[in-house]
Amino acid sequence: MRSEFDVIVVGGGAAGLMAAGKAAERGKSVLIVEKNKRLGEKLRITGGGRCNITNAELDRRVLLKHYGKGEQFLYSAFSQFGVEQTFLFFESLKLPLVVQARKRAFPHTERAEDVFLALERYLRKGKVTVRTESKVTRIKSTPTEDGTRKIQSIICGKEEFKAASVIFATGGVSHPETGSTGDGFRWLEKLGHTVVAPSPTIVPLAVQEEWAKKMPGVSLSFMKITFFLEGKKQFSKTGKILFTHFGISGPLILNAAKRVGDLLQSGAVTAAIDAFPHTDLGSLERRIIAVFDRTKNKMIKNALADIVPAGTDECILELLRGRIDPDTKVHSITKEQRKHLVQLLKALPLTITGLMGYDRAVIADGGIPLTEMDMRSMRSQKVKNLFLTGDLLHVNRPSGGYSLQLCWTTGAVAGTHA
Repeated sequence: MRSEFDVIVVGGGAAGLMAAGKAAERGKSVLIVEKNKRLGEKLRITGGGRCNITNAELDRRVLLKHYGKGEQFLYSAFSQFGVEQTFLFFESLKLPLVVQARKRAFPHTERAEDVFLALERYLRKGKVTVRTESKVTRIKSTPTEDGTRKIQSIICGKEEFKAASVIFATGGVSHPETGSTGDGFRWLEKLGHTVVAPSPTIVPLAVQEEWAKKMPGVSLSFMKITFFLEGKKQFSKTGKILFTHFGISGPLILNAAKRVGDLLQSGAVTAAIDAFPHTDLGSLERRIIAVFDRTKNKMIKNALADIVPAGTDECILELLRGRIDPDTKVHSITKEQRKHLVQLLKALPLTITGLMGYDRAVIADGGIPLTEMDMRSMRSQKVKNLFLTGDLLHVNRPSGGYSLQLCWTTGAVAGTHA
């Protein structure tokens, strides 16, 4: 096998596949080295296997506000390859996108595997050479006259590969089972870059209460959750909540995780879920009275399903124990017991014990500060012939397609300039 190429891409995830394909489009000879047995491991599980490819916000200024402090650095890259170009790109690969709630865009097949297969065809068309099960064990570099460095070669075990340009697309540290174990950060430190320590930022929350862990898979739409620090209200969010065997997840929770993590540094964090956020206490009580009138001869355990969100009746019953016996006939429920039920449904109690770790993180932040990058080309300012992409960059962003769009954008720009 040949050992010299125009461009070497280290990492075969979303950003790496895009970068390799774009470089090949320009007629460059390209090699991808990937330590896993196959390319695209994390891409295949993205969005629960559906792959939220991007967020269909076409106003660049509005879109970039979702990238926190990275906003000011990203305009050049997104002007070269942004959301509109992403739509056109996948359409050119015969994989049109569909836009769903909250402007989240998915492949029309809603299969992450189809996204990978489309990109794989793109690489074949560009005659990209792929080496899987090739872990980089060493990077040879030399200093240059201007105080930067230059990569001479990439060593994978007993093999050595050389290229005029090298693109790192190794990912961060979220989902380490897919190969994102922070290798790129360690190499970049040795090459002279600063690395901001990563922390999982878009993760589920662990809770103390057993009732919440007893309904894994139950998903509730349009719930309102309010977080408290030492009993004082901090912030609220409304959206979908997914219950798991360890706590709570779903888009709403994932996007609140960073703020909750900050609160946990200061003290005890509790939360209350309002199961009827658009109904006030009086209206909810009247609604329950109407159900009780229809089911007055039933036991409360059998009538509760007509009142509470689907899939939660057994857990609500557990929360009511000590105040209402499950076998109590509805007509025997007292006014005080009824009001307790109303108040419970407006504030289901949770104690947040922590954030789940990298193994369950959708995104982990950390990485190379954007001040050490030429963001017009994704070129490193520390290493002359090195380009960086995706999760290697220190950019905060929420879930909802923003992370993959960062991969497509930075990958395309690096592949265009390498």
